[in-house]
Amino acid sequence: MGLALVFTFLLLVYAAVLPSASPQKSANQDVTQQSQKEKEIERLLKQMSLEEKVGQLFFARVPVYNALEDLETYGLGGYMLFARDYEGLDLDGVKALTDRFQEASKIPLLVGSDEEGGTVTRISAILDTPFQSPMSLYQQGGLPMVLEDSQEKANLLKSVGIMTGFYPVADIAQYSDSFIYYRTLGADLSKTRTYIRQLVEQMKKDKFGSMLKHFPGYGDNGDSHTSMIWDNRSLTELKSYDLTVFAAGIKAGADSVLVTHNILTQIDEVPASISPKINQLLRKDLGFDGVVITDDFDMAGLADFISQEEAAYQAILAGNDMIMSSAYQSQIPYVLEKIEQGELTEKRIDESVKRVLAWKYDLGLLTKSSKIN
Repeated sequence: MGLALVFTFLLLVYAAVLPSASPQKSANQDVTQQSQKEKEIERLLKQMSLEEKVGQLFFARVPVYNALEDLETYGLGGYMLFARDYEGLDLDGVKALTDRFQEASKIPLLVGSDEEGGTVTRISAILDTPFQSPMSLYQQGGLPMVLEDSQEKANLLKSVGIMTGFYPVADIAQYSDSFIYYRTLGADLSKTRTYIRQLVEQMKKDKFGSMLKHFPGYGDNGDSHTSMIWDNRSLTELKSYDLTVFAAGIKAGADSVLVTHNILTQIDEVPASISPKINQLLRKDLGFDGVVITDDFDMAGLADFISQEEAAYQAILAGNDMIMSSAYQSQIPYVLEKIEQGELTEKRIDESVKRVLAWKYDLGLLTKSSKIN
């Protein structure tokens, strides 16, 4: 009888201890994987020239001419596909195009396409069924339908070499006549937070690059594609409303955050995309350490405010990691000149390059052959 009791006791102890072993093993694996990631990033960084480092900070529109040559010349970090880039192609043709881009890139390239769905989708022109907007999907089948659509969309885009779709839109607007309204979920604050959290988690599972936009929140303002927008909301108002949605996405593990060109007058007097104060709000207040990327520099809201070259310098100085632009041929030399003049440090460049490389690593891009050896 005594032996039976002892045996039972040992079984209970073993059962109690066993579950704790698995989380510990998982934690050790996470530490090992993080260490491998950091080592690979440091290895690449040490072998990159200053010119190559600066090139990694540019997410460029695919140029009409010399697209392959420019990848070799400037060492660009990413290419954005627009509607014209899909003309005359089927899905196999898109895959062949992105393959050529990768072959021309010394460091694996981030290829992106604006694929929110609805009014903002580039690849839908060559699809039998265009991508629907999150609002439309949500109204038809709730959040499950939105998440299912995102998974299908991610799988399709990855199959043709596209690793980020420049979504989700984390904005929330109260009025249907607002510029951004039909690109939002069209739901209340609580439901929008849940949507962003679950969608980012889904995208992380799918290994498809997430991009929260347009920080710190578009609200019910006008369109910065056509003119400069002055947003007069207070920081207190933003923190209690718009920023809570971005915080939910960041907590869920968002890869990147896109910053708007709107001027938040109660925070800074310059566009958010070149504002150190807005960057600090994102980095310090919300604790985001992923890739911070500007909205497209070709938008009139910024282009009418500052030159393309100075804007690129100011954006990096403010703390942004990547710049969306088509003027990289003049911007990259300008940034390099600022470094040579001592107005920008290589250490600051390295901070952003590490984040860009970390994103590429997480998406599985750096496991592919790199021409830096």
